[in-house]
Amino acid sequence: MSEIREIIDRMNWNITHISETIQKKKENGQKIIGVLPIYAPEELIHAAGMFPVGCWGGSTPISKAAKYFPAFACSIMQAVMEYAEGGAYKELDGFVVSTPCDTLKCVSQDLMTACPGKDVICITYPQNNKPEHAVRFTMTELYKVKAKLEKVCGHKIEDKDISRSIEIYNENRLAMQEFYRITDENPGVIGAKDRHIVAKSSYFMDKEEHTTLVKALNDMLRQAEPTNWTGKKIVLAGIIAEPNEVLDILDEMHLAVVADELAHENRQFRTLVPQGIDQLERLARQYQNMEACSVIYDPEKKRCQLIADLAKNHHADGVIYCQMKFCDPEEFDYPFVKKACEEAEIPLLNLEVDQLTETAGQARTRIQAFAEMLDM
Repeated sequence: MSEIREIIDRMNWNITHISETIQKKKENGQKIIGVLPIYAPEELIHAAGMFPVGCWGGSTPISKAAKYFPAFACSIMQAVMEYAEGGAYKELDGFVVSTPCDTLKCVSQDLMTACPGKDVICITYPQNNKPEHAVRFTMTELYKVKAKLEKVCGHKIEDKDISRSIEIYNENRLAMQEFYRITDENPGVIGAKDRHIVAKSSYFMDKEEHTTLVKALNDMLRQAEPTNWTGKKIVLAGIIAEPNEVLDILDEMHLAVVADELAHENRQFRTLVPQGIDQLERLARQYQNMEACSVIYDPEKKRCQLIADLAKNHHADGVIYCQMKFCDPEEFDYPFVKKACEEAEIPLLNLEVDQLTETAGQARTRIQAFAEMLDM
């Protein structure tokens, strides 16, 4: 277990020391691009020889960001703008912003004011991603992003480099899928917080290095003794399972996470880029293949059934729906998730999460009550 701990601590170091990583890359002449949620063509940034770094908010008091948003805006985007106004992104050379929700549409413009001189590159995905004309539209958007990234990096992004980056990212996705399979089959082999760190660190490391660490971790976890888990097993759903205090509480309450469909975690890894000749069409087809997401048109509400099926297939005792405060797409989905879980007779906790306020005390009370209910 000491070797497992060593790898996870190394991953966590990259999360907590991202400024040092960025500074080192800048000294080596590499440009840095901030990537906002939820989906962005990171492969194009990688193919350009630039370093993509995730911008998913964080725990910070809000003051400067108040001029951009009302108090009832998504806390992730409020934190992004607070960091932008506070100079946290000063070393970045630009941003890539997808715009699947109203708040992200605003942020794509707000960053131009908060970070003057930085390139803000927007990509608009069709929310109905299935029709063929949606694929063509996505390709048009990807061509625009590619052209703008070429201006930032100062050279043409070759197809062979995009193809290579796609394979590197697919390899990372496959390694993470295997990580989830191993940990889901042996509940408690690592805690909820460590599971989160493995996924989150992918936003702050070179993909090649992250894949190497995940594969090494998988080898060790395969050899780990069965935990013969006696606690309860849960599935996490929502945008993001933060702040970290929430995950600490899960570990404390002896609740093992056996699956998730979090936008910050599993949704990023479950859909591979398919094979093909045109590299941008491959990326567009990946988006077409994405399903069961709150920011993608889902008239059949496949996501809600997927959450219930995850709980059934992993023999979970319950589902915790991490409801990002003031996130409209997630709030719209919740009644359908609730109905799907009720029909499957799966206990469900709607847990409001907020990166900006101290919610650990309230979360502890609600999670403890949910754990006691599961015991009954």
